[in-house]
Amino acid sequence: MTNAIDITDLTIAYKDKPVLWDVDMSVPSGILMAIVGPNGAGKTTMIKSILGLIKPAAGQVLVYGKPYPEQRHLVGYVPQRGSVDWDFPTSVLDVVMMGRYSTLGWFKRPGTAEKNAAMDALDKVGMSDYADRQISQLSGGQQQRVFLARALVQDAQLYFMDEPFQGVDATTERAIVTLLQDLRSKGKTVVCVHHDLQTVPEYFDWVMMLNVRRIACGPVEEVFNEQNLRKAYGGKVAFLSADENGKNGKL
Repeated sequence: MTNAIDITDLTIAYKDKPVLWDVDMSVPSGILMAIVGPNGAGKTTMIKSILGLIKPAAGQVLVYGKPYPEQRHLVGYVPQRGSVDWDFPTSVLDVVMMGRYSTLGWFKRPGTAEKNAAMDALDKVGMSDYADRQISQLSGGQQQRVFLARALVQDAQLYFMDEPFQGVDATTERAIVTLLQDLRSKGKTVVCVHHDLQTVPEYFDWVMMLNVRRIACGPVEEVFNEQNLRKAYGGKVAFLSADENGKNGKL
């Protein structure tokens, strides 16, 4: 089976300072994967480079074996909530329907099919009662659910989510996890920038540890251990108190 993502020798620099250096990564299809690392490790930069939003200094990125522009229709993206202008005057339903524009084309007005798809996605994230609300009137957790619905309505094969659990309550976090597991059960691939090390073994199948360079990448039970965490974080976090196998630790 073709990998969802193949990255070779990826290097990205800002003002001659490397943000990502010579990174390789292969992500199989049908998994939930976390990208973890300290602040400034290049986690968001990596996602943006895969999406063609940042031009690399060197290296190659393939999505399902082809360059991203040829596979754009297969990819959904949920950005960091803090990067969005939530004061923009638009309704919840309109935000979700924006996810259909790639299939609809910019000059066709959304019709009944698009509205039904958007309402179905809102229902899956428990937000159908808020369809006519202004996006600015929602709480942080509610806004995050709406952005997830917008990604869902794209019916992508590969989803990128930048800190989807940031600033959400426990109920929303549980709902997001259930949604991710549902996507995986349908053969989708989900890659999340994630900051809570404690929940990595519970939520994800694979993990990539990043600190400008790739530290480790693979199944959680194989690479999520104290040795790799120390390499990634340099002793700056409370580490997992692992059991004998280096698994199932807690912060």
